[in-house]
Amino acid sequence: MRIFKRGTATIAGSIGRFFFPPVCPGCQTAISRAGTVCPDCWSGLRFIERPFCEVLCLPFSYDLGKGFLSAEAIAEPPPFARMRAAVLYQGLAGRFVTSLKYGDRTDLVPLMAGWMRRAGTELLPDADVVVPVPLHAGRLWRRRFNQSAELGRWVAREAGVPFAPLALKRIKATDSQVGLGPRQRQENVRGAFRVLEQRRFEIEGRRVLLIDDVYTTGATAASATRALKRAGARDVDLLTFARVAAGAD
Repeated sequence: MRIFKRGTATIAGSIGRFFFPPVCPGCQTAISRAGTVCPDCWSGLRFIERPFCEVLCLPFSYDLGKGFLSAEAIAEPPPFARMRAAVLYQGLAGRFVTSLKYGDRTDLVPLMAGWMRRAGTELLPDADVVVPVPLHAGRLWRRRFNQSAELGRWVAREAGVPFAPLALKRIKATDSQVGLGPRQRQENVRGAFRVLEQRRFEIEGRRVLLIDDVYTTGATAASATRALKRAGARDVDLLTFARVAAGAD
């Protein structure tokens, strides 16, 4: 019976691929298998590989030695311990983020989160719980889903780490961060997050892996990290799909 079911599933999958062949999520051209992008789109992605800053995941043009930190990490150390990002926020990566966030392209989640899981190889074994950066209730109602929660859910499930989507709450209806400078962003999200007392047990004494879609100036991640630490988190790491290059606003 098991062999029969497996054979039936294989046939059904072949028929489905015949009538609905996989297409590249970046340009909609036909590709050989689902869950990837075509060669042209692949060349438009810049994956973040070593050497990079061990704290802020900023790529270096050449290897400066193990544990070397960027000037940004030294001048203004973030409250989280380490961050990792899959790609630089440019070109196709930026379109993926926009399509997921504003275009309801939840079909992109497995692809984006798969790359995030690869980027978070060092972080996931140390994580006790995965927590997404939350949206304010009003924005969540308008958007219908939280893109960071969808990415975090996939990463947590595939890595076998507990997922706590309600542990962190956004208590301040902040303005959009788009177009704001670094200091304006910090002020915008100051005091924006809180761990409610009834959710404290999910955070206290644990190493948290915080999930977001994009890291820009780090203001949102820093504010969320401080809220988690106030609730007793032992430490916080950050994993995002993309991050901006050094010097970007």
